[in-house]
Amino acid sequence: MPDTPASLSPQDALVAVMIAVSASDENMRTSELVAIQRMVNHMPVFADYDTDRLRPVAQTVFDLFEEEDGLDALFGLIRDALPDRLFETAYALACDVAAADGQLNEVELRMLEEVRNELSIDRLHAVAIEWSARVRHLKP
Repeated sequence: MPDTPASLSPQDALVAVMIAVSASDENMRTSELVAIQRMVNHMPVFADYDTDRLRPVAQTVFDLFEEEDGLDALFGLIRDALPDRLFETAYALACDVAAADGQLNEVELRMLEEVRNELSIDRLHAVAIEWSARVRHLKP
């Protein structure tokens, strides 16, 4: 199996979205990586996921970020791999990763907007998903 997959499984696509949000500001914080690992280890959508896929999927995201039209290519791979019913799941995971460190910067907010647009997330649903991520990651 090559390190850089030409296509992604649905779970790979979810991981790719999370990695892309974390890497969007060129600073993958430990809290974001821990959040990704926790979600992959505990969420039902990843029940049969081979965690050895994390590294090659992450490398695919990093490689595409280096290309001129890489973000468009990444979203093409993600849309091809994800069934529509998991689009909101992908957005929820992306929001959880972005909120994991307790702060959202402009680059992360733009990436979340890009995810929302690329996956055609209904605005009302997006607000609910964003709110739930925010309240889950509040500090005392």
